[in-house]
Amino acid sequence: MFESTTLLPKEVSGVSNAERYRALTDIRVQDPGAIRRAADARTRRGLAAGDGRLMIIACDHPARGANGVGNRPLAMGNRIQLLERLETALSRPGVDGLLASPDILEDLLLLGALEGKVVFGSMNRGGLQGAAFELDDRFTGYDARGIADMGLNGGKTLTRIALDDPGTARTMESTAHAVNELADRGLVAMVEPFWSSRADGKVRNDLSADAVIKSVGVCSALGRTSAYTWMKLPVVPEMDRVMESTVLPTLLLGGDPDTSPEETYASWRAALALPSVRGLVVGRTLLYPADDDVAAAVDTAASMVR
Repeated sequence: MFESTTLLPKEVSGVSNAERYRALTDIRVQDPGAIRRAADARTRRGLAAGDGRLMIIACDHPARGANGVGNRPLAMGNRIQLLERLETALSRPGVDGLLASPDILEDLLLLGALEGKVVFGSMNRGGLQGAAFELDDRFTGYDARGIADMGLNGGKTLTRIALDDPGTARTMESTAHAVNELADRGLVAMVEPFWSSRADGKVRNDLSADAVIKSVGVCSALGRTSAYTWMKLPVVPEMDRVMESTVLPTLLLGGDPDTSPEETYASWRAALALPSVRGLVVGRTLLYPADDDVAAAVDTAASMVR
């Protein structure tokens, strides 16, 4: 049995991952306050440390009911396998940190995987994939106070703008409040905008350059200050035009691409050379590569950032 006052790092001699992961449940039952103590004791890192470029692993998809990767509809549904992949990814050279929902972030905190990392908390996960209310994307995850209390670097919002859905107004207003509350605490608001619509009952994001440019213009202006606002943008055709639409620091998202790894990596490499782009925030593409070699996929992406 692990002492609840300690982390559960991989380096514990003679202890298997299975035992470490079982201990997570024991800690949550016997001493849930250990999560906050681990957060307070964690070695933290500022965004501007090093060369100012960031390679962030993203894992907030299950909180929105989005467990699929490619042709594997429940790939992210196995938490043990997901934690194993996340620990591998976070341990690779050049990986700066994590973006995640509270449950996943706290598991990794107890596992000792976030020492010295940049960490963002995911804020609005209420727009469940496929729901009639998907675009009324409520803030059901972190709030600004929770992000500050846990010693995180900032919060991330998903802000989809659909002119044909009244839920968009609430999402935009809530995002503006989040931007304000984070800025008041000197914390970054990482805003992920999309110009969206419904087609055959499903939400579709318009990935044309024109649509992304419009979404950037709207979301850059949310809140009473943009001093702490960063963009999280998809890599689309004519990305040079997109990046001419903003001077806000921008991280590129990976999504769940339908192109080959070679084509995907080539598009990332070209976009990373553009002004205002400061790195990558990638989840499924690296955590569940076609060959399941997480370390190799992460190393390839990290080598592009620097």
